[in-house]
Amino acid sequence: MLEVLRRVIQEVNGARNLDAALATMVRRIRKAMLTDVCSFYLYDQELDSLVLMETIGLRTQAVGRVVLPLGEGLVGLVAKRSEPLNLEDARIHPHFRYFEATGEERYSSFLGVPIIHQRKMLGVLVVQQAEKRRYDDEDEAFLVTMAAQLAGVLAHALATGNLTRPSLSGSQAMFKGVAASPGIAMGEAVVIAPPADLNSVPDLVPNDEAFEVARLKEAIAKTRDEIRAAAERLVNRISSQELALFDVYQQMLGEAALAEEVEKRIREGQWAPGALADVVRRHVQYLERVDDDYLRERAADIRDLGRRVLAHLQEDSPNTPETYPNNAILVGDEISVAMLGEVPRDKLKGLVSVRGSSTSHVAIVARAMGIPTVLGMVDLPLPRLSGAQVVLDGHRGRLFVRPGAELTSYYETLIAEEDALTALLEHEQCLPSETTDGYELPLMVNTGLAVDAAALLKSRISGVGLYRTEVPFMITERFPGEKEQTRLYRDQLEGFSPLPVVMRTLDIGGDKDLPYFPIEEANPFLGWRGMRVTLDHPEVLMVQLRAMLKASQGLDNLYVLFPMITNVEEVDEALKLLDRAIVELGEEGITVHRPKIGVMIEVPATIYQMDALAKRVDFFSVGSNDLTQYLLAVDRNNPRVSDLYDALHPALLGALVELSQDAKRLDKPISLCGELAGDPAGALLLMAMGFTSLSMNAPSLPKVRAAIRRVSFSDAQTLLDDIMCLDTPAQVHQHLEARMKAWELSHLMPPKD
Repeated sequence: MLEVLRRVIQEVNGARNLDAALATMVRRIRKAMLTDVCSFYLYDQELDSLVLMETIGLRTQAVGRVVLPLGEGLVGLVAKRSEPLNLEDARIHPHFRYFEATGEERYSSFLGVPIIHQRKMLGVLVVQQAEKRRYDDEDEAFLVTMAAQLAGVLAHALATGNLTRPSLSGSQAMFKGVAASPGIAMGEAVVIAPPADLNSVPDLVPNDEAFEVARLKEAIAKTRDEIRAAAERLVNRISSQELALFDVYQQMLGEAALAEEVEKRIREGQWAPGALADVVRRHVQYLERVDDDYLRERAADIRDLGRRVLAHLQEDSPNTPETYPNNAILVGDEISVAMLGEVPRDKLKGLVSVRGSSTSHVAIVARAMGIPTVLGMVDLPLPRLSGAQVVLDGHRGRLFVRPGAELTSYYETLIAEEDALTALLEHEQCLPSETTDGYELPLMVNTGLAVDAAALLKSRISGVGLYRTEVPFMITERFPGEKEQTRLYRDQLEGFSPLPVVMRTLDIGGDKDLPYFPIEEANPFLGWRGMRVTLDHPEVLMVQLRAMLKASQGLDNLYVLFPMITNVEEVDEALKLLDRAIVELGEEGITVHRPKIGVMIEVPATIYQMDALAKRVDFFSVGSNDLTQYLLAVDRNNPRVSDLYDALHPALLGALVELSQDAKRLDKPISLCGELAGDPAGALLLMAMGFTSLSMNAPSLPKVRAAIRRVSFSDAQTLLDDIMCLDTPAQVHQHLEARMKAWELSHLMPPKD
């Protein structure tokens, strides 16, 4: 059964349209289960009904005509209950409904299972038998497993528009990912293809067919030379049997059929990389389905050869285009900051990536630049997006491809409203963030990038609440030296002087790797990251601390922040290194003052160590993003569970109240520098809790300041009291939305469905 399951999934994956995929699926399942009928019903959300989309065994004229409202008939019952239904005699069941068009009165037994993807009903898979037959546990397990496997395939196919029916939905498609930088953008998708990835080559029409054919032949010739050279290097190091693989590769490349097939695709209107990818994928899919083990193994060889040839083709095809449309939405498998830098800033309107996370380097840069960004969009069909008109919703983590007129008009209105609000709030950006009853809450900014203009920000903020020192480490090819770091830190400290600048020591690991210092772990967020890395590499931390101290000479606005603290011993060890750095610099004739020291509260364990930590440090800074994911056991960068990540979860709000009360009792300042600080409603709650300052990305400052200036501190405290009595995140959100509406501040909140 496992072999049958694998083959069905491969064939459905390889299908070019809905009809072919479903026809393959029902025929394979009927044969495997030795039954009379197999049918697939697709759930249409607009109709709130199930539509018979494919069958073998029932009358074909019923396809597309049989429509069952949710809960009606046996199929509707399976969908409504979201559980299998196994009947020996279906006709006596109270929910049985007869459709003359199907001819199903001939069939007694019935087994139906729901197809569900990420809690969403996609359809129902049904098998039927003429004679009374109780499908056994193995039959039911097979169909349930098949449905679970097909769920992801169908979800992707329906979302991409590749497997869709015009009668059920239009050409508009929507994809969901992780919201990494807020905002809305509309424009043209520009696909950035990763090197030698056959599944990510965009479809492009060639300008010169002869040129495409010529460079294909050149790429094949280079690949042959490459393989020949590799074989010669290994001739004395591997067995003759292993060496024979190189001969197989040469034979494959020497066969005219492969090259001729790719040339044919070029002449049909596909550029060389796209034609190669099409042909290789088709061969691989065929070979993976055949019964012969030897031929199935050759699929891997074909794929490898295809990648090698593609790599040579891409040497002549830059991954980034020479020109960009005026409203470019950059789309790729994994977008780097280097790619970002190649797009003219005035043309770059949004970013979308299959990989990446809300704390990755590109997300940090995007937020600082105010570019709407959605990452972790795992179902994205990259090859078919190039040149498509798209709408990117960075608030809700959505990408709409080929949006309809109604959706386009809706988002145009939202963008116009956002632009008008920005202009309206601009005039008060140099005013204090003070409530209507005179309570002032200092607002600070998160920095770490060259795009953070100190001159513009200085009059609008109370300081830098978080300078991410890892950013300069990420954009170099090695650890930056002491002089280089000193210059970078001096620019920040001098630029914002006399305002305080909180510099966080190197915070890598998790999803923030350095290209020259990769950290490969099964569970990186619970692994080697933050202070755990730098304490294991004191030589790196010492250079950084020395550079910070040297940069602060004569300014005295440096605050040092240690990230990812779990144990008090880690603070003690870090402080010893700091004191040693001060002594070393003194011995070199450089006199520096010991800066204020703080720790990040982001590991839940630190919530219960505040007293011990307060004996050692001068201030606390809550990293609410990490604290949320650790407290809720939710990876915020995983699209499958990202809905569970909620900074307004009652448990987190309770923890934040406790932290602020402890800090007040211990007479220590406490700031918060996560995304919650940049949310206007969240900022009001944090102010009421007693946080002494909030730090956020620069684009969030205007709305947070506006919210604080329009609400009294006493009203914010009443709001907090009400919120702390609620049980669920949904209740918290509803109450906040209602209160913000009553205060006429809804326009400061992200748009809602």
